[in-house]
Amino acid sequence: MQSRPSITWVKAGLVALPVYGLLTAWSSFEAQPDQTTDPEAWAQFVSSSAYFTSHLIGSTGGTILAIFGIFALGCYLASGRSGRSALAAMVLTVLGHALLMVPAVISTFATPALGRAYLSGMPDVMQVEFPDALTPVFLLGLLLALVGNLLLGVAVWRSGTLPKAAGALWISSALVFYVLGVVLGLATTGASLPTQSLGALLIAGAGAWIARTAFVQDSAARAAPLPAQE
Repeated sequence: MQSRPSITWVKAGLVALPVYGLLTAWSSFEAQPDQTTDPEAWAQFVSSSAYFTSHLIGSTGGTILAIFGIFALGCYLASGRSGRSALAAMVLTVLGHALLMVPAVISTFATPALGRAYLSGMPDVMQVEFPDALTPVFLLGLLLALVGNLLLGVAVWRSGTLPKAAGALWISSALVFYVLGVVLGLATTGASLPTQSLGALLIAGAGAWIARTAFVQDSAARAAPLPAQE
C-alpha cells in the first residue's frame, strides 16, 4: 500500500491536469495572424506583452504542469488493471510534451524579438530560418503526445477505478486538441484554431473528473474501519 506522502503527491499531480487544460485553453484562445500574408499584424501580435505572458504561463507553464500531472496519473493507475499500459502511455506522453517544449520556448522568447525587429524597420528578419531539425522534433513530439494521450485515455477506461466516461472524454480531448486543433491548424491557417482551445477545455474537464474521483476514493479509504485483528 502506498504511504500517505506518496498519495499526497499523486493527488497534487492529478490536480495539475485540469489546471494545465485551462492554461492551455487560455494561451491558444486568440488566433495568431498569418506572418506571410500580414506580417505587420503578426509582428504586432507576437511582440505584445499579452503574447509573451500567455506563452510563458499558458503554453510553457501548462506543459510543465502536464508532465507533472501525467506522471501522477501513471502512478495512480500503476497498481490497477491497466497498470502496465498506463506506465507505457505515461512515458510516451511525457516524452512528447518534453519535445514540444522546444518549439514552445522558441515561440515564447525568440518570436517576440523577431516581431519587435520587424516593427523597428528590419523586414529581413522575416527571412530568418530555424534549424531544419526543429520540424522533425516538433512532429515527433506531436505524434508521441497524441498517441500517449490516447493510450492514457484507454488506460483510464480499463482501470476499473476511474470512470470509463472520464477515459472517453480524455480520448476525445486528445483527438480534438491535436488532430482537429494543432494538425488541422497547421495544414490550413498556419495558426491555432478554436478547436484547439475546445480540446484544452475537454482536457480540463477530464482531468478534473479524474482528480475528483481520486480524492473521493482516497477519502473513502481513509474513513473505512480497519479490519479487526485476532
